[in-house]
Amino acid sequence: MEKKHVILIILIITSGIFYYLLTEQSQSQETSVRVTRVIDGDTFEIENSEKVRMKGINTPEKNMPGYEEAKTFLRNIIENQSIEIVSYGADKYNRILAYAFLNGQNINEEILKQGLATLYYYEEDEFYNDMKKAEGEARKNELGIWEKSQDENCLKIIQLKYEEPNERCTNGEILEIKNNCDKTISITLKDDATHIYDIIFKPQETYKENFSCIWNDDGDSLYAWDRDGKLILFYRY
Repeated sequence: MEKKHVILIILIITSGIFYYLLTEQSQSQETSVRVTRVIDGDTFEIENSEKVRMKGINTPEKNMPGYEEAKTFLRNIIENQSIEIVSYGADKYNRILAYAFLNGQNINEEILKQGLATLYYYEEDEFYNDMKKAEGEARKNELGIWEKSQDENCLKIIQLKYEEPNERCTNGEILEIKNNCDKTISITLKDDATHIYDIIFKPQETYKENFSCIWNDDGDSLYAWDRDGKLILFYRY
């Protein structure tokens, strides 16, 4: 056999092995587990002390409106219960990324339906469309964190510049919001991740701020709730 044919065969075999390993890593795995403790609205602990981060959702952080409601909702459903999880590896904190199922019900999806979380994805998967639909229903019905503020028409985004020159970021992101009402408005501003800012607008005031490495170039959301925990501003790109 000629040398070039041997090399070609080796390359084909190597490519096949690499492809197999790559697809195996991206595939989901289904496992039965017992939940020992609910940590918050999107995280729980199982009997081997591992932590599970529920995929595709982000519930309110501690001290934010809706935090206790989301945590209590999840606790009432799965704490001390045997459930099925469909896992997709681990996140940067070494928590299992997974969907939780009880009696065939997708609990991640149910949390979205109740308006207790927002959609949170880096990459779409087989459950994405149902999850997106669930969030849409909650928004339409103004449930939970989607309940609108009486001042929802006061704030208007003038600009949101999210692209920055390089990977290190150079403080080139710009957010500008105008208060069109003749009243002081206090808000809690948040992105899809966990960047949270408390801002106070004076009557007719324009807020303008430079950020760095906050707004994701590939897509993100801006949420703002008033001091009563009602949604006053929402923007997704």
